[in-house]
Parts: sequence; C-alpha cells; structure tokens
Amino acid sequence: MRLDPDLRLSILEKVGIYSSRLAISEPRVLMSTKEVLGMPKEITSGRRTTAYKYYGVSYLLHNLVFINVKKIPDERALDHTISHELVHLRFPYLSHGKRFNKLTRQVLRGKTFSPYQKRKQPNFSR
Repeated sequence: MRLDPDLRLSILEKVGIYSSRLAISEPRVLMSTKEVLGMPKEITSGRRTTAYKYYGVSYLLHNLVFINVKKIPDERALDHTISHELVHLRFPYLSHGKRFNKLTRQVLRGKTFSPYQKRKQPNFSR
C-alpha cells in the first residue's frame, strides 16, 4: 500500500476505534521505517533495524506501534495488523497462538473488552 494523508488518517481512526474496544490508551503510531529510525534508540531497541521485515511491531514499554504500510498488501491485512498489534498491547502475556488469534478476530468483529483490573488477592487470614 502507498502511504498518503488519507491512508494515514484512516489508520489513526482504526487505531482509535480498536483501542477503545480493547479499553487501552491510544498508542503512538509509526507508519514508516524512517519514522522508526527517527525515534530514540532506547524506545525502539530490539526491533529497530529489523522492523521493516514485519507487517507491524509493538513496543510495549512505550505504548508505541509500528505499522509497515509499504509491506501490507490490502485493506483486510491492514485491519488485521492493526488489531494484532493492539492485542499485543492489551494482553502482553499472551504469545501467538489460538487464544491470541481469537482475540484479534473478536476485535475486528466489534467485541469490546472491559478495562483491565488486577485480581484481588484472597484473604486467608482469620
């Protein structure tokens, strides 16, 4: 796909929609490898020089997502990539697998998630 102002706006809108469905704060979005390399090395370490190989990359600690628009072939793959990267931000403990893919599909279908809450520890003292 070719990154133009209309596509950039469309991606930012989808990120906003999917973020609200996942009950997470909207991440900063990078859409070209030039933008990734322009970020401080501390932020994009780990997937800085190899980011161009992937459709998308999540930088969990900095609430940052890279969507490689040049590599993505069509609109459907773009939607899947956006939801996939945002699921990484919402569920950082999940690795790729059946449950992860199910959550990605649910986001695309419109499911909304309640905000994350830590579990209460049971009180065993008497």
